[in-house]
Amino acid sequence: MDSNLRREIILDNYQNPMNKGVIEDDGYLKINSNNESCIDNLDFFVKIEDGILKDIRFDGEACAISTSATSIMIRKLIGKNILEVRKILKNYNNMINELEYDADLLGELNVYDEICKQPNRKNCALLPSVAIERILSKLENK
Repeated sequence: MDSNLRREIILDNYQNPMNKGVIEDDGYLKINSNNESCIDNLDFFVKIEDGILKDIRFDGEACAISTSATSIMIRKLIGKNILEVRKILKNYNNMINELEYDADLLGELNVYDEICKQPNRKNCALLPSVAIERILSKLENK
């Protein structure tokens, strides 16, 4: 991907993140995700109905990478069933960790395909993935 396009997508999703803001609704599962080594501290609100991820909201403070990754990931996951969500998260995590992955499946999330060149930013890019995985685990343990 062209580096200017990559930068533009990340900056746009940082400055104008999708689905940002607290939601007060008992139908949402809430979880906090943070990076201990930086300012990233986001609350995630996830609504799952009939095995479909219906909505995700987030709020808090985070760097450009975490905020933009969260915004892009939310758009990618809403409307997907749990199996599809898990497949996307696995491929995304593999990409960040330089393992084999399906780039076509990830779409715009591919803007982070070179984050491995900045190892200290990997946790920033993984923040939303970790949060959604924790929500799914919490749901399975109910």
